[in-house]
Amino acid sequence: MNKKIAFLFMALSLLAGSCTNFLEPYPNGDISDQDLWKYQERVQGLVGQAYEGIALNYNDNEGAFLDGATDDAAITVSTHVMRRLATGTITTSQDPFRTYWDRAYRAINLVNTFLKDRRGYNTKYLTNVRFNELVRNRLQGEAFALRAWHQWDLLQKFGGKGANGAMLGFPIVLEPYDVRQDMNRSRNTYDECVQQIIADCDSAFKYLPIAHRDFLVPNVTDRAYAGGKYWGRFDGITTVALKAMVYLTWASPRFNPTNAVARWDSAAVNAKKVMDFKLTTDAVANGFKPTDGVNWLNPNSPEIIFTARYTNTNDAMERIFYPGGFQGNGQIGASQELVNAFPMANGYPITDPRSGYNPQNPYVNRDPRFYSVIFYNTAAARRNNTGEVMYTFENWSNGGKDRAGVSSTNSLTNYHIKKYVNMALNWSDNVINRQPHAKFFIRWAHMCLTFAEAANQVAGPTDAAKYGLSARDAIAYLRKRNTYNSLPGITTDPYLAEAAGEGKEAFNSLIRNERRIETCFEGMRFYDIRRWSTTLTELNKEVNGADIVRAENGTFTYNLNSRVESRVYTSAYLPIPYTEILRMSNLVQNEGWDGWN
Repeated sequence: MNKKIAFLFMALSLLAGSCTNFLEPYPNGDISDQDLWKYQERVQGLVGQAYEGIALNYNDNEGAFLDGATDDAAITVSTHVMRRLATGTITTSQDPFRTYWDRAYRAINLVNTFLKDRRGYNTKYLTNVRFNELVRNRLQGEAFALRAWHQWDLLQKFGGKGANGAMLGFPIVLEPYDVRQDMNRSRNTYDECVQQIIADCDSAFKYLPIAHRDFLVPNVTDRAYAGGKYWGRFDGITTVALKAMVYLTWASPRFNPTNAVARWDSAAVNAKKVMDFKLTTDAVANGFKPTDGVNWLNPNSPEIIFTARYTNTNDAMERIFYPGGFQGNGQIGASQELVNAFPMANGYPITDPRSGYNPQNPYVNRDPRFYSVIFYNTAAARRNNTGEVMYTFENWSNGGKDRAGVSSTNSLTNYHIKKYVNMALNWSDNVINRQPHAKFFIRWAHMCLTFAEAANQVAGPTDAAKYGLSARDAIAYLRKRNTYNSLPGITTDPYLAEAAGEGKEAFNSLIRNERRIETCFEGMRFYDIRRWSTTLTELNKEVNGADIVRAENGTFTYNLNSRVESRVYTSAYLPIPYTEILRMSNLVQNEGWDGWN
């Protein structure tokens, strides 16, 4: 046990420099393993420190740059590790996912120490019996929830078909361990990992309040230890949402070859519970409204189900998305394929003759959501979306300042990204208006999409009897609500009813497209196209951009099939970190990574 605690302190010391006020005080190396349990703040730190390392924003390899390894975007710099992954040139020494393997197991070890023999639960935190009960229940629930969360992270990133042909997950670890001891763990089966995550979610739910909201804590004196003070930490409804997401992936074609309907049903049931919570309990004065769009600059947005801590006065997203001409870095650009996914204002896809789409005037009368996500040729960046023009995009190849190839700070696709961007920011202002940014891990839209996809598989597009809501109704919430920049959504939508009337398969295609639009640059499509497909074809589709020529009279000619990059994936799965394969011979590598054995 001494070795276990010594390792715990050693791991924590590596993280000490990034500790913030979000965390309770955490254990350190100046006390012994037995003394740890005498200091309640250090016991709380076992749970608090397990939040450390969770992403804070979308400007990393788990967020926008992960979309750069899909058909939604292209990364500008050729040496970026995610671009190397997408083009098949990554090496064992460049593995960007190794750090996430380490992060997850570090956090799991912390909460395992807390949970072992219920020692964390039985610690006395406060002399007041009522308040002590609130604290210890919350911490116990958070410990189970954090273990589920980090296990889900491992399963999503590293779960896959092993070189031995078996569908494998990660090594399940439920006890504290010492990495200095010889270990040779095996990967559990994919199904076993799913069941463990679900079990931990259920355990967490028993201890946690349904949500961290002040209005759910009628006794004002309790709010020092419960309620909105703990916004951003796990609560009961978050564990239900996590179950919905786990079941959805487990039900998907790649992981559900026999199409077990019970998995789809469990995904739908849990997603509907979350939707009902948002529509009833959270629909209070100044609270959640399904017609409102997302405010990416509000870390308390009612859309949120689970969010990261926010980083204040931040301009990271604006820097990576804006081109060099507007003092950005242009590190990633939207693909033509994503642009094409947005329908027209009347709801019809651009491939439908009734849409009114004109490929030589391609940005007119598009779905209002398009204008809150993409900067395109001649688009204006207006202060607060409606005020003065701060910048105008010029993406034509014969002289446009933002054209691809003229600068290492311009997008390769001739599209730049608007999602998450603070439209009140201009680095030329005397006082620069930087706003908070946070990563919204689970939000209302995710649950609508999860429910729609799962319910459609069980009951079809229009049957509301099964769940009290139809798949079509769930998608309607998203298509008609306000956009990110507060424009009205699709107000008249005959295509939605038409697609639903064509049956399950046609509506499934629409759901997938809606998911693509809604979750772009959130780091979700990378996993979506893998769980949906059973071959490598979808992963290896060519990524295109727009080639634009400006005539002397100011008109433009558009080639919307300008090849930007080929994808070269030899596996549908990510590799188990090479260093772990070398260290533990019982670990089976995922198929398609022969050079990583």
